[in-house]
Amino acid sequence: MILLVTGCSSGVTNGNKDEPLTASAMGTNSFQLIEKSIEHKVDLLHPTTQETLYSFNPKIKPNTEEYEKELKSIASNLANDLDKPMVPAKFSNGKLTQGQKRVVLDEAKLVDSLKNIRALDKTVILPVEEEAPNVTEETVKGIDEVVIGSYKTTFNAGVEGRTKNIALSAGTINQIVLGPGDRFYFNLVVGERTVERGYQKAMEIVDKEFVEGIGGGICQTSSTLYNAVTAAGLEVIEVHSHSRSIGYVPPGRDATVSWNGPDFKFMNNKDYPVMIKTIVDTNGGSIEVQILTSKQAAAKL
Repeated sequence: MILLVTGCSSGVTNGNKDEPLTASAMGTNSFQLIEKSIEHKVDLLHPTTQETLYSFNPKIKPNTEEYEKELKSIASNLANDLDKPMVPAKFSNGKLTQGQKRVVLDEAKLVDSLKNIRALDKTVILPVEEEAPNVTEETVKGIDEVVIGSYKTTFNAGVEGRTKNIALSAGTINQIVLGPGDRFYFNLVVGERTVERGYQKAMEIVDKEFVEGIGGGICQTSSTLYNAVTAAGLEVIEVHSHSRSIGYVPPGRDATVSWNGPDFKFMNNKDYPVMIKTIVDTNGGSIEVQILTSKQAAAKL
């Protein structure tokens, strides 16, 4: 008689059907779990254009401070490329010229997303926030009717270069319109002070000393604006004082500015639009800055 045994287990061994297999008779397999760093590429995409702005190789479940520093560095570098401050709108000759929207990358949110990437993720949409100037043709009607804050300073009109610089910078900020929540950055609006743009040499304060530089005198424009802004009750975001006292405003009431240096920034914290108006007398030597709004908005004050 022929006995056929099939399957992967049997109680039959050496002809004795009742003897079970002993543990020593079984094959022994040992498994060792090895932690692997599985690398895969994740593309970080612009939310609007879907363009890949960075390709990232994440680590699976890391728990190191170095890795978090790496993620923060990636977010910071992307923010430097993406972030753009708001350029406010301008109201000229009865028409509204739209400015530039504010663009901000939420760095903390991006870092959190990168820390929680899953193995099958291929892309991450960058958390970019965009905010356009909050004004329209309708909301700026009558915006030049009422002065809600103003300030005036004087200068020596005989100093040609300084007078020219004050007039040029004042003309740049004239009739700028800020809707509710809109921001004003002096350096951004006025731009770089260069000979090509019409600025001339004049005395300015550098490290507590008076030195000659291109654009000297524009700090009188920014300081006059600063005092008008505070008189109107607008919110100051950033302001810096000169390293020594100046004569055209009281101590501590100045706003020094320089390209790629100190800036003067403020925000319209009202629930209605306001407009900046500058009046420069190059013969008599004076600059006045007014903050205006409509009669309807002023009635809320």
